[in-house]
Amino acid sequence: MSQLYSPLAERIRPKNLKEFVGQKHLVGKDGILRKLIKSDQLISLIFWGPPGSGKTTLARIISNQTKSHFVSFSAVSTGVGEIKKTIQEAKERLKIYHQRTILFLDEIHRFNKAQQAIFLPYVEEGSLVLIATTTENPSFEVIAPLLSRTRVFVLNPLTDKDLKKIIHRGLKAFKIKILPKALKFLIESNPGDARIALNTLEIAYSLAPQAKKLTLELIEKALQKKTLLYDKKGEEHYNTISAFIKSMRASNVDAALHYLSRMIEAGEDPLFIARRMVIFASEDIGMALPTALVVANEVFRACETIGYPECQINLAHGVVYLASAPKDRSSYNALRTAQADVKQFGNLPIPMHLRNAPTKLMKKVGYGKGYEMYPDKTKSLLPDKIKGRKYYLPQEK
Repeated sequence: MSQLYSPLAERIRPKNLKEFVGQKHLVGKDGILRKLIKSDQLISLIFWGPPGSGKTTLARIISNQTKSHFVSFSAVSTGVGEIKKTIQEAKERLKIYHQRTILFLDEIHRFNKAQQAIFLPYVEEGSLVLIATTTENPSFEVIAPLLSRTRVFVLNPLTDKDLKKIIHRGLKAFKIKILPKALKFLIESNPGDARIALNTLEIAYSLAPQAKKLTLELIEKALQKKTLLYDKKGEEHYNTISAFIKSMRASNVDAALHYLSRMIEAGEDPLFIARRMVIFASEDIGMALPTALVVANEVFRACETIGYPECQINLAHGVVYLASAPKDRSSYNALRTAQADVKQFGNLPIPMHLRNAPTKLMKKVGYGKGYEMYPDKTKSLLPDKIKGRKYYLPQEK
């Protein structure tokens, strides 16, 4: 495609490491990826990072600088047949011309387990170097045998400083300037994604091609709404619910409401949120305020019967209540300690006086003998081997 019709992000894509912005831990002066690229001694690897962090750009830079034959595919539009054909050609190329082949696969998480397994023997023997990208956690989305044969490089979301550099590069391409407030808004409303920043810039410019400067109003029109980075089956899903629970645990109402709002805006299942609140009520509040479980259960019930959008009000009510409540994990800790003993000692003999005695023979051999309905509280009812154990240690008021 002609550069004239290519998106801005494609037109200004860096061609070498000198032009590349961000990921200093990988491509900085002492970055391992920089050393591998410069020595042309690449190994099979996976770039894992959020959208717009530079995964595909790094692959393109490798293709420009390597002496190996470079082939590029997208898992979205590539079939197994094409991959097998390329692998066969790679083996022949290595045998006849002694030239390695680098196969670049964008979005490897789109391939199922069987498709991913195709690469195993060739990556293992070195007849093919695989470079793949993914926005999803490889631990969940890439098969273990392939993970063990590759090196995972983690790319971070771009910093505000990185985004600023990339935006100014885009402005230079359009020969236009941007007002400080517009630049600040564009950066603050961005999740560290260069592509979003450049696409927004391109739309803003198209709205007023004769303007000398991009205003805040133009950027707001182009952006429409801040994009929430949230995949209900991916890592960000677990990061957000973790932050939500930990904020309630810390009794930080504002933070808890913030993470709740992120989940609601992203369309998270309200029952998933409410279910975690029910667990939290017993795990973290427990005996400090036993009625918290009642409130949490009612929030769950409300979400179940009312649904979105109204049930978000019930969720907010419950979150404020739970986050503000006193905390006491003593009952939860008691359970975990008791479970640890059960795992360690197994089914220890139950004391005879506590055993059920439905027959004469059982009574004769001592089942139920000496049982007291209301014994002294200091008397242990535990098996003899752990007679002195104390699991429940009430929190001091």
